[in-house]
Amino acid sequence: MVRSRTRRLLAVAIIAALAVAAFGFAASNTVPGSRAGDGSGTVSGYTVSNINYNLAAANPANIDSVSFTLDATAGDVYASVDNGSSWTSCTNTGGNNWSCDFSPDVPVLPVTSLRVVAAD
Repeated sequence: MVRSRTRRLLAVAIIAALAVAAFGFAASNTVPGSRAGDGSGTVSGYTVSNINYNLAAANPANIDSVSFTLDATAGDVYASVDNGSSWTSCTNTGGNNWSCDFSPDVPVLPVTSLRVVAAD
């Protein structure tokens, strides 16, 4: 009987020591406030207009650059004339006007489309 009481007291002491140690670690944590949320919004495309292909002066069989106007502001704009195999970053030239300089120049003959990717 004394042995079982001693074992119980020892088990309670171990559990109490673990609880105090765990509380000590938990009490030392500081977690700043944060935010979390979920929502949705409409994603619409851009309308591209005023497209101008600028031919290379050294060889007019090549496209040096393309310029165009978007119907809304954008932050990042890229253009492709080979169905998205390669992309050229574009530069804002004022307002919603953009210019994309192909380097090296792109041959006119295989070009069948202009693909523009823009994001605000």
